[in-house]
Amino acid sequence: MTVTLQPKSRSRTNHARGIATRNVLLTVLTYLLALLFFFPILWMVMTAFKTEVQATTVPPVFFFTPLLENFERALPSYFPALRNSLIAAIGSTLLAFILGLPAAFALAIYPTKRTRGTLTWMLSTKMMPAVGVIVPLFLLFRDLNLLDTLPGLLIMYTTMNLPLVVWMMHSYLSDIPFAIFEAAKVDGATLGHEFFRIALPLSLPGISATGLLALIFAWNEVFFALNLTSSEAAPLSVFIGSFKTGMGLFWAQMSAAATLTVLPVLIFGWVAQRQLVRGLSFGAVK
Repeated sequence: MTVTLQPKSRSRTNHARGIATRNVLLTVLTYLLALLFFFPILWMVMTAFKTEVQATTVPPVFFFTPLLENFERALPSYFPALRNSLIAAIGSTLLAFILGLPAAFALAIYPTKRTRGTLTWMLSTKMMPAVGVIVPLFLLFRDLNLLDTLPGLLIMYTTMNLPLVVWMMHSYLSDIPFAIFEAAKVDGATLGHEFFRIALPLSLPGISATGLLALIFAWNEVFFALNLTSSEAAPLSVFIGSFKTGMGLFWAQMSAAATLTVLPVLIFGWVAQRQLVRGLSFGAVK
């Protein structure tokens, strides 16, 4: 018995095949893009296990015997820099939230005609080129004895992350229905109750996402750290640059230092990925 496809059946079959082909192509393209962006990190990790000769050989060496000597040379200076990075990144993130959350709450829940201008002004500070302000900052830090100190680095990173916290938390807090606060007022809630018992619990996903981004920005910052610290308060970003000396650039040792530097962020990001995705999507649809 022969079955003849009707024109509509053929059209549906061709359409389904087209969708399947497109999905396969998109999947392949996604993997290729992921490999393209991940390859520099993979190459950095591979270089960390090479000798200095293998790291600079042309053409590149893909098959080699992994060595740990680069990590052994980097570890003695790694832990002091790790301590400085943890204090500067975590401390500045907490300070940015302590200062930025009340401001974001006021701008989001009780806006005025100056709210938009205030937010725009705060965002404009992120657009200022760092090289344009480093000289007055250096002189100011020198006069206040803040050069190469953790308090100075905390102040710098807090100032850098404060606009980010205010802008992102303003977006999240704006999505909370104002009727909730009105109902709380009817029940006798004070402004402190509104902030601590309503706004903060309802914006926890946003706080998680904003905190992770602020932490990463402080962890990765290198320009101010290079110019405002030298040895005592040098974070990991300065620690990586220490492998460029008058004798040359030690690629393998620098790759080992960079691998050790990104490892804590990768672990923390992997652990907090659910909260990050939830926080970034929170408030996207009102």
